[in-house]
Amino acid sequence: MAQPVRSGFPQWLGPIALLALLAFFWAADASAQGLPKISLQVEEAKKGGDAAVSLQLIFLLTVLSLAPSILIMMTSFTRIVVVLSFLRTAIGTQQMPPNQLIVGLSLFLTFFVMAPAWERVNSEALQPLIADEIPYQEALKRGMEPIREFMFKQTRQKDMALFVSMAKIKQPRNAGEIPNSVLIPSFIISELRTAFQIGFILFIPFLVIDLVVSSILLSMGMMMLPPIMVSLPFKLLLFVLVDGWNLVVQSLVKSFN
Repeated sequence: MAQPVRSGFPQWLGPIALLALLAFFWAADASAQGLPKISLQVEEAKKGGDAAVSLQLIFLLTVLSLAPSILIMMTSFTRIVVVLSFLRTAIGTQQMPPNQLIVGLSLFLTFFVMAPAWERVNSEALQPLIADEIPYQEALKRGMEPIREFMFKQTRQKDMALFVSMAKIKQPRNAGEIPNSVLIPSFIISELRTAFQIGFILFIPFLVIDLVVSSILLSMGMMMLPPIMVSLPFKLLLFVLVDGWNLVVQSLVKSFN
C-alpha cells in the first residue's frame, strides 16, 4: 500500500492565506475609494495610560521585527544552513550555489523538519486561541511546548549544564524547570557543534581528491598550475555520481530524528 506523502508545510497556511486575501478584497470593496486608508498620528499623551499603550505598541513592533530571527534560531535552520555552507566550501565552487539558494533550500528543509512540531502548535495552541477556548497566556505556554521538546532532543547535556551554571540558577529537577533563556543558547551551540561535525565528514572525500591531484601535478613538474582548477571537475563529478544532494539532504533530515 502506498504510504501518504508527508507535507513539509503546516496545513493551516493555506486557509490563513485564503482568509487574508478574502479580508483584503472585502475591505477594498467596503471602501468608497477602493482601497482602505491607514493613518498613523503622533499626538501628546493626555494620560499615563496613553503613554503606556504607545510603549506597548512600540515594543510589539520591535518583537515582530525580530520574530523571524528568533524563530529561525529555535528551529533546525542553524544546522542545515551551516552544513550546506560547509558543503559549498568543501567542493570549492566559491559562490555556486549562491547564498540565496542555500538559504532558500535551508528554509524549505526547516519547514519539512519542523512540520510535526508546528502542526502541534496549530492544533494545541493556535486553533483553541482562535476559538476563544483559552487565553493568550495559555496559548503561548502550549505553543512553546512542542518547540521546547524539539530543542531538548537536539541539545547536549554538557551545553545545558554550562548555561545553567553561568545563569547561577537552582539545579533543575526536570526539563520543565529549565527556562527558555537557558535552553535556547544551549540548543544553538549544540546545533553548531553538530553542524561542524557533519561539515568535517563532508570535507574528507574532497580533501582526498585535492591531495591526489596536488601530488600528481607535483610529480609532473606542473607546480605553476593551481590544483583547484584540476580538482574541481573531479570533485563535481564525484558529487554527481554519488547523488550528493540526495545523500546530504537525507543525512541532514535523519540527523534530527
